[in-house]
Amino acid sequence: MAKSKFVELNQKIAENVTGVFAAVEDSVISGYTKIEDAFVDRYLTREGETTEAAKKRLQEEKHAK
Repeated sequence: MAKSKFVELNQKIAENVTGVFAAVEDSVISGYTKIEDAFVDRYLTREGETTEAAKKRLQEEKHAK
């Protein structure tokens, strides 16, 4: 039995919506990560410490409590 045009159209719409959602999700996460890195770099790093090292140190301090 052939699929109706409505079913095919609905599948195309669902695929497009899913693709757009994934793109928006990626851009939001990327933006948040940039803001987080800038904050850590500016306010939470110690002398000579990289942003990644500061994040790791903060996670270790958090789990130590």
